[in-house]
Amino acid sequence: MEETKKEPKTYCAHTELVDIAALVENPRNPNRHPEKQIAALAKIIQYQGWRNPIVVSKRSGFIVKGHGRLLAARLLKLEQVASDYQDYDNEASEWADMVADNRIAELAEIDQDELSSIVSELDGEQIALGEHIRSYFENLRVYWRVS
Repeated sequence: MEETKKEPKTYCAHTELVDIAALVENPRNPNRHPEKQIAALAKIIQYQGWRNPIVVSKRSGFIVKGHGRLLAARLLKLEQVASDYQDYDNEASEWADMVADNRIAELAEIDQDELSSIVSELDGEQIALGEHIRSYFENLRVYWRVS
């Protein structure tokens, strides 16, 4: 008997569900996604579903936002992903949006006490959800150096 794969739910607004084979990574994307990051992102998508679509330029056809999400979808062997096709005036506006998306979260400062509190509370709520979710929160502790 063939095992049925459970696709993550889609909660985000999106233009359409697109076959991942049809999506084209932007060759100028400066971000590199290590395996550890993609594995963590895949766990998040599997558990929480799609909360953000992959943004694709109508102008060029390249991904502008969501290269990591595409890699996570490939790791999960998903067939389709939530995608949002957006208009850009020119190549420069695509690049500006891509770079801003890549950098803006990096500029945030983490309140370690609040993060520790949230992770502890979430960890307590995840007991019934299985070991893979527990390991996800343990990875968060290590990544953000939370006790």
